[in-house]
Amino acid sequence: MADNEHELTFDTADAGASLTFPMQCSALRKNGFVVIKGRPCKIVDMSTSKTGKHGHAKVHLVAIDIFTNKKYEDLSPSTHNMDVPHVTRREYQLLDISDDGFLSLMNDDGDTKDDVKMPDGEVGEKITKLFTTEEKDTNVVILTSMGEQAAIEAKEAPKQA
Repeated sequence: MADNEHELTFDTADAGASLTFPMQCSALRKNGFVVIKGRPCKIVDMSTSKTGKHGHAKVHLVAIDIFTNKKYEDLSPSTHNMDVPHVTRREYQLLDISDDGFLSLMNDDGDTKDDVKMPDGEVGEKITKLFTTEEKDTNVVILTSMGEQAAIEAKEAPKQA
C-alpha cells in the first residue's frame, strides 16, 4: 500500500458551509440542479438506460448552466453520487444603475447590495426599460450559487399600500 494514499489537501478554509451537496444520480429530477464540469446547471432533460447483464443503469443528463446558458451533458451510473449546488433566489428592490453597469439593490431588511452586474440580453433590457424608461419601482431576482450571482428576472414592484 502506498504511504500517500490517505493524504488530503484542502483548497479552502471556510466555515464549512459547502457550495454543493451529494445526491444519488437516480434521485435527480428534471428542473432540478446539478454540477457538471464544475458549473451549476439546471437539468432540462434526463433519461435512464438499462445496460447489459452485469452493468449498471446509466443516467444521461442534459443541463444548462444557470449563469452562462451553456449546454452540458453527462453520463453517469445511476448509483453514483453527483454534486448538487446550493442555489438561492432572492428578490431585491432596484435603487439605481451605476455608470459602470452595476445594479444598486436593497433587500427587505434595508441592506444594500452593489456587486451585481447588469445582465446582458433580454433581462438587462427589461431592467433598463422598467427602471429608466418607464420609471417604475423595479424588483430584480438574483440567483446565487457556488460563489456566483446573476440577475435573472425583473418585474414591476407591487404598489405599497
